[in-house]
Amino acid sequence: MTTNGFAEYIWLDGTEPTQQLRSKARFVALPDAPAANDFPGWGFDGSSTGQAAGDDSDCLLEPVHIAHDPRRGKGNYLVLCEVLNADGTPHCTNHRAELRRTLDTAGAGAQPWAGFEQEYTLYHAGRPLGFPADGYPAPQGPYYCSVGATTAFGRELADAHARACLEAGLSIYGINAEVMPGQWEFQIGYRGIDREPVDVLTMSDQLWLARFLLMHEAERFGWAVSFDNKPMAGDWNGAGMHTNFSTAQTRDRDGGQDALKSAIAALSRRHEDHIARYGAGLADRLTGLHETCRIDEFRSGIADRGASIRIPASVAVKGHGYLEDRRPGANADPYQVATCLVETVCIGRKTEHLLSERATAAE
Repeated sequence: MTTNGFAEYIWLDGTEPTQQLRSKARFVALPDAPAANDFPGWGFDGSSTGQAAGDDSDCLLEPVHIAHDPRRGKGNYLVLCEVLNADGTPHCTNHRAELRRTLDTAGAGAQPWAGFEQEYTLYHAGRPLGFPADGYPAPQGPYYCSVGATTAFGRELADAHARACLEAGLSIYGINAEVMPGQWEFQIGYRGIDREPVDVLTMSDQLWLARFLLMHEAERFGWAVSFDNKPMAGDWNGAGMHTNFSTAQTRDRDGGQDALKSAIAALSRRHEDHIARYGAGLADRLTGLHETCRIDEFRSGIADRGASIRIPASVAVKGHGYLEDRRPGANADPYQVATCLVETVCIGRKTEHLLSERATAAE
């Protein structure tokens, strides 16, 4: 049997320094319960998205991850795509392809998982929600996880977005108002559901789809969504994309604690490389204030929200689990963040292990 509906093809453009989402829709005839490869490839004008020249403008869209379309309803889909050159090779803006290659190198045994805590700021008429037209609201303090019309601004959109993510089949596991007025957070990642995928590639795909749905829902309210790392200058919190990361080794009950220590040591050696890929304007957020570590400093700690890497207290007690990388900014690309973490923690550790084995054999 086949079903007919619309597919919203979604991809990342060539905008610098922060890629933006683009989309367009088409009619599709599909089998029941389709997979990504059941959707036809498509093309677009790369000269209008910063991804090609006008005299050679054709770029290709390859469907890679699908979800239900909560706006159009049953039989309609959101189709996340990789961007390819006309010859079928990954476009230089296609960081998902880089993550796939990195995962292949790490090997299936690494089993890296990720969860993303996405902060964002809602704007209306050029000001964050909750800010008066002139001047500033009361200092931050009462807005985090707040309840009430005088402290919580934008809940109707946060709730609408959460419903849309659930209807789409995304692994959303929480929302909350954040420290600055008009600032919110949602989380995509592990929900404790048996056999639900939480691998870094799937979660990165789903974060991009969740961002798309957030911006889509915001259109109905006439509000703008900002992923800027420092949406308001001064004594206001920035916005981040804290990333929870684990591997088969860090989750191991016997060796997890040692694996976490090794992971943190490896991350410390690549700090500058990671900062360069963790979002534009990151220096404005990582000042050492407002629950951040300075951009030129690397520090880890248990339950320390001012550290670069936080080990949750519950993980420290159990002795195994995950770490939280608090450095990525709200506008960071989850594909690039995941690539940095897998490359450093999984491949770096794998390489060190091989070198150690060779040295032992030589002796």
